[in-house]
Amino acid sequence: MKVRIMVMAVMVIASMTTAGANTAGSTRDQASEVADSTKAESGWQKAFSRLTVGGYGEAVGTYNFYSDNVYRYQFPDSYRDSKGHARFDLPHVVLMLGYDFGKGWTMGAEIEFEHGGVEAAVEMENEEAGEFEREIERGGEVALEQFWIQKEFMPQLNLRMGHIVVPVGATNNKHLPTEFFTAYRPEGENTIFPCTWHETGISLWGRAGDWRYEVQLLPGLNSVFFSSSEWIHGGSASPYEFKPANHLAGAFRVDNYSVKGLRLSLSGYVGNSFNNDIVTEERSRYAGVKGTVMIGAFDFEYQGHGLVVRGNYDYGYLKDAQLIGAWNSSSMNSTESPYRHTLVGEAAMAGGVEAGYDIFSAVQKLSGKQKFYVFGRYEYYDSYIPAAATTDYPWTDKHRIAVGVNYYPIDEIVIKAEYSHRFLKSSYIDEPSVSIGIAYAGFFK
Repeated sequence: MKVRIMVMAVMVIASMTTAGANTAGSTRDQASEVADSTKAESGWQKAFSRLTVGGYGEAVGTYNFYSDNVYRYQFPDSYRDSKGHARFDLPHVVLMLGYDFGKGWTMGAEIEFEHGGVEAAVEMENEEAGEFEREIERGGEVALEQFWIQKEFMPQLNLRMGHIVVPVGATNNKHLPTEFFTAYRPEGENTIFPCTWHETGISLWGRAGDWRYEVQLLPGLNSVFFSSSEWIHGGSASPYEFKPANHLAGAFRVDNYSVKGLRLSLSGYVGNSFNNDIVTEERSRYAGVKGTVMIGAFDFEYQGHGLVVRGNYDYGYLKDAQLIGAWNSSSMNSTESPYRHTLVGEAAMAGGVEAGYDIFSAVQKLSGKQKFYVFGRYEYYDSYIPAAATTDYPWTDKHRIAVGVNYYPIDEIVIKAEYSHRFLKSSYIDEPSVSIGIAYAGFFK
């Protein structure tokens, strides 16, 4: 009997010990799961905290009090009494992404939708025996404007590699819609330069005290996309799946901030452009032609006491312009050719200044909360300064004034309204217009 009782007691104790062990094991498992979950959540939070998301965008409506016919400069008298035309546009909508990998490594990217992006569709046409047709339903562009990896060694030395913005001129450096007063980007630089100018290359930059510098190594421009109406504006583009780089180029920018509220900047570019394409010219007539593009630019910005003043002056020179114009005019004239087929100027220039005053800065209740700028802008530009003994196009010589307002209900959003007038030489028709738009620029995270 005693033996039976002892056996039963041992079994009960063993059972309790096992149960306790199971309970302890279960508790440890639960604790481990919670720890793993917390660790995973912490990892996601850390990764999310290193992500930056932002962007900018513009929507503009314009009425132009002149004809938009493509022959209005060739036969101006035929269009003096023409009716005006209106248009609505999304000039730029951009999504910006950034990530900090740690240890000085960062990534940046921008995806840009110009003029609403592109929409295409395949449709069956009932009127044409059920044939399929591919149609473009919305004209525009989608582009990867930036994608780079950067290593920061120290504030004075950073290395950036990938697809980068070329900061030549005022607008390429400051192209967000909250960084200029007009409804559209400043017209002069936007006409003669690629804008926004972006290339795949390498950049070294840094800041020391009141100075900031940047130098870049880039693929050269392509002279077959130069034109009389836009000088080198189209030269950074490539219709191919890659960018030809038979020639390399260099760009630089230096900014000084020694005076409070004032930035003074110099920038420039140099590189060859002829035969920088998949089709190259080998005839002896073009032997030695390089098509060297040289640009020098100065710009400034002052902000203080409710006043914002900005200005720029840009001058560019194209070597061998006469021969490049002859080659472009005669090259591959098929309807599928992407080339421009026009003469190109030996030089081009653009200069402008704008000033705006924030009326709300003088109102104590509104100062620092909202902004209301009244502004004016003047600019002069010429996209075609011809080489000697080549055809002149006087209609490329233009002056433009714009006056209007910018209202900022908050820092990231601006509502714009302006009247502008483009003055051409007396034999042509002036081009006045009114515009209203809304834009944003900022970071969501």
